[in-house]
Amino acid sequence: MFDRQKKTALVTGASSGMGKEIAKRLIRDGYQVYVAARQMEKMEDLAALGARPLRMDISKSEEIDAAVARILAEADGVDVLVNNAGYGLYGPVEDIGIDEARYQFEVNVFGPARLTQLLLPAMRRKKAGTIVNITSMGGKIYTLLGAWYHATKHALEGWSDSLRLELAPFGIKVVVVEPGHIETGFGDVVADGLSRRSGSGAYAKVTQIVAKTTRASYGHGRGSDPRVIADVVSTAVGSAKPRTRYAAGKYAKMMIGVRKWFGDRMFDRLILSMMR
Repeated sequence: MFDRQKKTALVTGASSGMGKEIAKRLIRDGYQVYVAARQMEKMEDLAALGARPLRMDISKSEEIDAAVARILAEADGVDVLVNNAGYGLYGPVEDIGIDEARYQFEVNVFGPARLTQLLLPAMRRKKAGTIVNITSMGGKIYTLLGAWYHATKHALEGWSDSLRLELAPFGIKVVVVEPGHIETGFGDVVADGLSRRSGSGAYAKVTQIVAKTTRASYGHGRGSDPRVIADVVSTAVGSAKPRTRYAAGKYAKMMIGVRKWFGDRMFDRLILSMMR
């Protein structure tokens, strides 16, 4: 059984990539860690390190409720919540059905929001805790054919900022982490979805270009190691006064800075130039 007196963390989307590395780092930092994902078998390595796996599809309320009930019964809540679960839906707005767009919001926004709601009462009782929301540099910028994905990441950024203000009186910190290009399967997933959805039709040409560019931008050593993000999360949760947001990983600070300082038209030209 987990010790109710020991610091406890929950990391979602822990079956691979950033989530898995964040969980490993928090275990090394001395936390007892719950890890959540849809595929339990992909968290067996974390269980061997002492983590406690939970089956959770972040889009299903009943699975969120069951996971939280277990955490409250065993550990009386968590001291650190890392909302990492998410995925990227890319494609022309005209080609993506509204039901699929809603699912993107369920996974990237509403699921993490529901999980946070359920874990907050225990944090308020302790008058302490840290919530880390993994957004993306895509929460501050935009890319071609990424309308729905960027909409969710922009939404999570704004949601996090408002949440930070309302939880400050209770001693609960809210931190945003904005990864750049990280060595995960993101590029292949996005490219495959693009080709499947819009490989023909009015947007076929631009879809093929974006799919090719996206696939070439991720993997094979082109991005930052996921441990970069794990280190940032460790720094944030270990700080008495963490920054409100951390941009980390390849291109994150640069791309956010270009958008901020040079404006939309210049950023438009930059994005379009990368798609030739």
